[in-house]
Amino acid sequence: MSEKYKFRNPSGIYFITITIVGWIDLFTKPRYCDIIIDALKHSQKEKGLIIHAWCIMSSHLHLIVSSNGKEELSAIVRDFKKFTSRSIIEEINNSEEGRKDWLLRLFEEAGSKLKRITHYKIWQDGNHPIELDTNQMKDQRLKYLHENPVKQGFVYQPEDYCNSSAVDYSGGHGLIDVDLIQ
Repeated sequence: MSEKYKFRNPSGIYFITITIVGWIDLFTKPRYCDIIIDALKHSQKEKGLIIHAWCIMSSHLHLIVSSNGKEELSAIVRDFKKFTSRSIIEEINNSEEGRKDWLLRLFEEAGSKLKRITHYKIWQDGNHPIELDTNQMKDQRLKYLHENPVKQGFVYQPEDYCNSSAVDYSGGHGLIDVDLIQ
């Protein structure tokens, strides 16, 4: 991983993107989004993850996050990726997924290229953490994150997209508790 992109400041707020290998459109099915949402809630409750903003797109997840100090942010993200990988594979195997063979083959091929992966690889390596250390950076990334579904043509207004925190920033309450950036 590049030396430029690391969680350096333990008390920092970071913008990260976690991407499915091959940019596969996995999160077009609600059951996979539910796995992500449940894992994020677990990370909040058990690991000290603070979520300031989030958005699940079809092939990736954007987060603006920090840690309450209970665990390091890099460890929280690592554990999140490991847990969701296992859960997604289990869901693919146990559901009526029409793309089952295709998905498993692609995830297995991605995993076969690495010695540290024993079977399937769901997530691309890294998460490109960028510390948001100015208000301008926070505002820019927050807008980018919430406008992403609009730019993709999923919704007309950011707050109408249920798999993001845009509704929280519009005065409502979404699927995950967020610590709003002021």
